[in-house]
Amino acid sequence: MNQKKSIIGMVHIGALPGTPRNNQQIETIIKNAVADALILQNAGVDSIMIENMHDRPYLNRNVGPEIVAAITSVAIRLRQEVSVPMGIQILAGANKAALAVALAAGFDFIRAEGFVFGHLADEGMMNSDAGELLRYRKQIGAEHIRIFTDIKKKHSSHAISGDVSIAETAKAAEFFLVDGVIVTGSATGEKASLEDVKAVKKAVNVPVLIGSGIDEKNIEEYWTYADGFIVGSYFKRNGNWENEVDEERVQRFMQKVQMF
Repeated sequence: MNQKKSIIGMVHIGALPGTPRNNQQIETIIKNAVADALILQNAGVDSIMIENMHDRPYLNRNVGPEIVAAITSVAIRLRQEVSVPMGIQILAGANKAALAVALAAGFDFIRAEGFVFGHLADEGMMNSDAGELLRYRKQIGAEHIRIFTDIKKKHSSHAISGDVSIAETAKAAEFFLVDGVIVTGSATGEKASLEDVKAVKKAVNVPVLIGSGIDEKNIEEYWTYADGFIVGSYFKRNGNWENEVDEERVQRFMQKVQMF
C-alpha cells in the first residue's frame, strides 16, 4: 500500500460469559469472530483488532477472570486462523489484561485507554496508568507488544484536563513511551476533527492513528495526515458496529485505498 498506511479492521466479539447480553456458547462466539476476521483478511486489511464491545455495560479496568479467560480462547483460535498482525482492546481500560492476552495469544499490539491524563468515562473515573502499564509489560516479557493509546478518548468528559490541548496530551503520551496515539471523534462511528489530527501529527513523532468514523467517503480527506486507520462500524452490515462484517463494504473500501 502506498505511503505505508495501515488499515486495521475491527472484530467485535460476541457478548462474553457473565455479561448481560451473553446468549451464546464460547464456541459460537469463536466461530463468528473467525468468520469476520477471515473476511477482513481476505479483503486485504493490514491488521485486525478484536474488542469486547458487546460486553456493555463495561467494568472499569478490572473485567474479571471469566472475561480474560474467554477472550484468550477467542484470541488463540484467531491467531491460528489469521496470518495478518493482530491487536486487542479490552473494555473498559483493562490494559493490563489486554497485554496478558496479547502475550498468550501471540498478538502484536493493544489499544489502551487512560494512558495519560485521567478522564471521566461512562464507566466512572479512570486514572492514568502509563507508569504501571509499561512496568507490567516489562515484568511479563511483553516489550515486543506495541501499545497504542487513545488521547482525549471518545465517550468521555475531559473537563478536568480542559486546559491541556490534544496536541499536549499526545506529547505527554509520547514522553511516557507510548508506541502510537489514536485520535477519535466524540463517540463510536463519529469522525475525528481533521484539525485535531493535524495538530497531533505535527506534535509527535510516533504513529498517529484515527480510531473512529472512517468510511469510504472520507478516508481520502484524512489519508495524508495519519499513519493508520481503525475501521469498525463502516465495515459492518448497514454501517452498524453491532452487525457482522460486510464483505462487499470491506472490499469496496480496500479497493479505494489501494488507488491512493
